[in-house]
Amino acid sequence: MKILVTAGPTREAIDPVRFLSNRSTGKMGYAIAESSAERGHDVRLISGPVALTCPAGVMVTNVISAAEMLDAVLDAFEWCDALVMSAAVADWRPVSVATEKLKKSDMSATLELERTQDILESVVLLKQHQIVVGFAAETQNLLQEARRKLKSKGLDLIVANDVSRRDAGFEVDTNAVTLVTAATISALPLMSKRDVADNLVQWLECR
Repeated sequence: MKILVTAGPTREAIDPVRFLSNRSTGKMGYAIAESSAERGHDVRLISGPVALTCPAGVMVTNVISAAEMLDAVLDAFEWCDALVMSAAVADWRPVSVATEKLKKSDMSATLELERTQDILESVVLLKQHQIVVGFAAETQNLLQEARRKLKSKGLDLIVANDVSRRDAGFEVDTNAVTLVTAATISALPLMSKRDVADNLVQWLECR
């Protein structure tokens, strides 16, 4: 298969020094890319800023912002058989970006934001034969939110995980996820992110 994976956070600049971001380390997405490559698939990885080494045999495109990640995904989407959107893409960005570092004395206590473009909603409009997988990182109402996103974004599968847990989600090497489709729900026990990746790639291979 030709598998396109996104990983890591995005950074939305406020000025040349400051930015908005999130706690994603990219470990889950990199594990998916590594598993896919080791199982013989052709893999492209679109990565936000992380402190990880690209897996062997994987072509990586490095991006910073949500807009850059959107452009990279759209460029590669026609190529792929499956898109696994594990990146934690910012939902909001500053309306204006200062070209010079803002001085504390000049900064407002209010930061005006605008929505970023939803990458999954954009690519689903272009979907032909592709399998599209999303992630739902939630702190409450996990399955309810996962089902809502699965339907609203037109996904084939959503991987739901409770990021309020200390042993799963962001900044750790383990995860406990639930694979949700329109017809099935499969809860996986706590395991390494690489084992989660193997389960996910096996699911793709069976489609």
